[in-house]
Amino acid sequence: MKLSIIIPILNEAQQLPLLLEQLLPLQRHGCEVIIVDGGSVDGSADIAKYAGFTVIRSSRGRASQMNAGVEYATGTVFLFLHADTQLPDGVGVLVEQALAEGNHSWGRFDVCISGRPVMLRIVAHMMNWRSRLTGIATGDQAIFVSRAAFDMAGGFPNQPLMEDIELSKSLRKISRPACIARCVTTSGRRWEKYGVWRTIFLMWYLRWRYWCGVSATELARIYR
Repeated sequence: MKLSIIIPILNEAQQLPLLLEQLLPLQRHGCEVIIVDGGSVDGSADIAKYAGFTVIRSSRGRASQMNAGVEYATGTVFLFLHADTQLPDGVGVLVEQALAEGNHSWGRFDVCISGRPVMLRIVAHMMNWRSRLTGIATGDQAIFVSRAAFDMAGGFPNQPLMEDIELSKSLRKISRPACIARCVTTSGRRWEKYGVWRTIFLMWYLRWRYWCGVSATELARIYR
């Protein structure tokens, strides 16, 4: 297995140094790391480039950026990582073991949310439980997928929100996801900035509206 880690970024200068410090040993041990910049104006791309990472540019939007990363990647397995998320130790071995038996062609990690509010632990627990129940993963859970399954699923749909949900739905037709119990740790910055309960309500509201048929473009406007 050759693992390609694909990271879409947009103005992530504050988050990148910690992330790149963690990814550098993985890159040195043969893991391909691709930073896909969607038009940052805060020097994010330069930070990654000077740290020794491959940086490519694409049109703005996580779906477009991650698809662009896949086109550049040479790995047999892709892992999609948000810039504010930290991977657990031994990520390559964990992914390889999850896919080795042949029962799964894709998967995701459990997620922990960093931050002061105790409620964030409950939110993370509910996210992980819901994902196991539905077979749907979110981008915060570091989705990984074999190249063959990604191609079969048609990649990320060209939409500004819920692209992870749609990819999961397509991949779920190929196999159930491997659910790795080890946590990736994602930042609780949005939860703390806007309030935990307000953010919970917003996320559930957006999912409900999406299920009712509201376009991802309209929901992205509300989200932002």
